[in-house]
Amino acid sequence: MNQKNSLGLDKSFLDLDDPFELFEKWFDEAKNKEINDPNALALATASKTGIPSVRIVLLKGFDKNGFVFYTNLNSQKGNELKDNPNATMCFHWKSLLRQIRIVGSLKLVDDKTADDYYKTRAYESRIGAWASKQSSILKSRDELLNSMENFKNKYNDRDKVPRPDHWSGWNLKPSSIEFWLDGDNRIHERLRYTLDADSNWVKNLLSP
Repeated sequence: MNQKNSLGLDKSFLDLDDPFELFEKWFDEAKNKEINDPNALALATASKTGIPSVRIVLLKGFDKNGFVFYTNLNSQKGNELKDNPNATMCFHWKSLLRQIRIVGSLKLVDDKTADDYYKTRAYESRIGAWASKQSSILKSRDELLNSMENFKNKYNDRDKVPRPDHWSGWNLKPSSIEFWLDGDNRIHERLRYTLDADSNWVKNLLSP
């Protein structure tokens, strides 16, 4: 018989009042089990007129202040977040039969945080941040490759590639975090943490 926590859920949900602690536990397990990119997440945004879009991005950091990813600020998602800062992240780890959905609003990280992360990127990736006008239409693939070569010539010192002003990080500060575990016969297990008016996390079981 599977062990349960105090709410009658699988023991993997533990008994924690802080969703960030549970996220860290599940994320650590995903890093050990997932074959590729355990930090990959689906990011859903919407335009100011309410048209949704979704894409995969990579989580590059998290703490109690939120969840951080980096991107071109002039990309579709960047422009949508400028107009409508509300978004949802969804992690799905097939190896663990788990999912985490995080709803919240986003703000840009500070320049130092963006600079510090940018410096850790590979040279080609830093050049790509300059060369790619993300989400814009290309006349041909050669247009992008030529742009890469031009910026390599401009920034040929690998240690001195500055971060473009149009490239930075977004931090999603969550208002709710839901943990999901696959169940037999689609009787899944769901636990949602919601931030109340006093900034306390409230736990609720959800019907599958």
